[in-house]
This record gives sequence, structure tokens and C-alpha cells, in this order.
Amino acid sequence: MHIIKHFKTITKHRHMVMRYCRLAGIGFQGLFHDLSKYSPAEFIPGAKYYQGNRSPNEKEREVLGYSKAWLHHKGRNKHHFEYWRDVNQAVHRYEPVEMPLNYAAEMFCDRVAASRIYKGKDYKDSDPYAYYSMHSTRDKMHEKTADQLEVWLKMLAEKGEKEAFAAIRRQLKEWKKKEKQKKQENSP
Repeated sequence: MHIIKHFKTITKHRHMVMRYCRLAGIGFQGLFHDLSKYSPAEFIPGAKYYQGNRSPNEKEREVLGYSKAWLHHKGRNKHHFEYWRDVNQAVHRYEPVEMPLNYAAEMFCDRVAASRIYKGKDYKDSDPYAYYSMHSTRDKMHEKTADQLEVWLKMLAEKGEKEAFAAIRRQLKEWKKKEKQKKQENSP
């Protein structure tokens, strides 16, 4: 068991995501990022399968064939695209649902922070996009969510953090205006 190392890793990651969420314009949302990782259902397996260079969930999957911690985590954290699946009534099967933009932005922040944590001093702004491309999760996400995430990851890779986060802030500001208008139009 690597209790202290795991605690330090998830806390460092969480603080980095909080910082990125502030840069993206969703600072309040960032305060609640990954709190479930401190619950026994996630923390104990995380400490047990800790390696330091990748997610303990990957090791838990190798050992058990699945990750109980991940199943718990994805069901409680809206910044994971896996949370956004529901039954399509027309075809009676689970399909991806488009993520609200604020959670897609938090997913971006999460991916950048994870790359920074696991890559350490070798991190480059192209790493989050390279990881995304290598692990082909695109077909598991709603098309619009995947398109948006790719735009942001490519922007980070090509233009850097400052430009990527400025673009996200602008988009979120416009999205929040539209969401507010929708609510006003639909209120009695």
C-alpha cells in the first residue's frame, strides 16, 4: 500500500485541475473536482494499485479484469464522458449524450493536469492530444463533445496554454449566455 504517495499524487492533480479550471473560467466548479477520489471506494484501491507513472485504475484492471474504483468514480464525476451515457429510446441501447460545455472544459483541464502529473518534467503541451489520439476514445463520446475536446487539445498543442484557455473562457462565456436565455424562454 502506498497511502502517502497516492494521497500526494491525487492532491497534486486535484490542485492542478483547480488551477486550470480557474484559467478556463470555471473556478468554482474546479473546487469540487475529483473529491470522490478521497472516498474509501476509490482511495483504498488507488493506494493498493499505486505505481506513480499511470493511473492505479489501469493496474486494478490488469489484476481484477475491471476497476471497481473507476466504476465508482465515473458515475459521480460529470467531467468524464463515460458519465454521459443514457438509453436512446428509439433504439433501446446506451449511447453517448452531449456533455454540457462546462463539464467538457473540466475534462480538458483534467486531461492536461493528468499529462503534467504523469509526464513530470518531460511534459509538452502536445502530450494531452497525443494521449487522446493514442487511446481512441473519440468513438465512445458524443460527436460534438469529441469535436470540441479535439479542438481544445489541438489548440493547446499548437498554440500553448495561454491561447487555449483564453478560447475556452470565451466559449464558456457565450455558452452560459445561451443557457441563461434557454432557461428564461422555458420558464413559466
